[in-house]
Amino acid sequence: MKFVSTLLDYSLWPAIFGGALAITYTGLSHGYEITGFLIAYFCVAISLFILERVRPHEKVWHENDGQMPHDLGHTLLTKVMVEVTIITLTAVGIMKGTESRQSGVFWPGHWPVVAQVALGLVVSEFGLYWAHRIAHEWMPLWRFHALHHSPVRLWFFNTGRFHFVDTIKSMLFGMPLLIIVGAPMPVFFWGSSITAFIGILTHCNVQMRFGWLNYLFNTPGLHRWHHSMDLREGNKNYGENLVLWDLIFGTFFDDAARRPPVKIGIKEAIPQTFFQQLAAPFYWKRYQAEAKARLESKI
Repeated sequence: MKFVSTLLDYSLWPAIFGGALAITYTGLSHGYEITGFLIAYFCVAISLFILERVRPHEKVWHENDGQMPHDLGHTLLTKVMVEVTIITLTAVGIMKGTESRQSGVFWPGHWPVVAQVALGLVVSEFGLYWAHRIAHEWMPLWRFHALHHSPVRLWFFNTGRFHFVDTIKSMLFGMPLLIIVGAPMPVFFWGSSITAFIGILTHCNVQMRFGWLNYLFNTPGLHRWHHSMDLREGNKNYGENLVLWDLIFGTFFDDAARRPPVKIGIKEAIPQTFFQQLAAPFYWKRYQAEAKARLESKI
C-alpha cells in the first residue's frame, strides 16, 4: 500500500502535465488549438480540485481565507483580459511580420517543433526570471507583486492572483526576447500553454513528490518554498517554468530534509477588497503607514 502511495506521489505531476499537453496537441492537430488548450486547462483545474480534497499537501489550507471572489477577479482581469489581449496583439504582429518566411534569421526553424519549443522556453525564461527576481528585490515593483504573495494558503484557485501591472511587466520581459530571435507562432502557442499548465500546477495543494523534476521544472514543491515568509527561502526559485536560470544564478532552493512552511504570506498589509488591492500599490507607503496606525490603535 505504501509503495502504491509513493508511486502515485511521483506520478501525479508528470501525468497531469503530460495529459494536458496531449489534449492540447490533439486539438492543435485537428485545427482547434484554442479549444484544445481550453479543454486541457479545464481538465487540469478539475483534476486539481478533486485531488486537493482527496490528497491535500496541507489540510489547513482548506480553510476559507475569504479571498475567493477577489482571486477570481484578479484571474479574470490579469489572465483572461490582459494576457489574452497582449498575446493576441503579439500573435497578429508576428503573423504579419512572418508572412514571407518560416522563422526569424536567428531562429533554427529546421529543428523539430519539440526542440524549438524547448529553446523558446529557455529564451523566454531568461526574461521571466529577471522580471520575477527584480519584483522581489526592487520595492517599486514589489508593491505590485506583493499581492501574489499575500495569500495564507496555496491552492489551484489563487494561481491567477496577480496585479495587472505585475502581469504586464512579466510579459514585457519575456515575449520581446522571442520576437527578437524570430521565434515562429507555434513556439509562442506552446510556450503560453506550458506556462499556463505549470502555473496552475505550482500552486496546487496536492500531495506530490518530484525527485529529479525539481532540477528541471518549477514544481509545486519548489514554489512552496518561494512563498515562505523567511526571505532566505522566499527570495529563491524565480523560474516560471524552468529552474535553469535559478541554478545558473544561484537562486535555486530546495531542502529535502524538511517540509516547506505551512504559514505563508507577507509581513506587509494588503487590503481585503478587490479594488483596494488594485489601488494600494500606487500609494504603498501611505497605505502601509495607515495600516500600521490602525493596528496600533487596536492594541
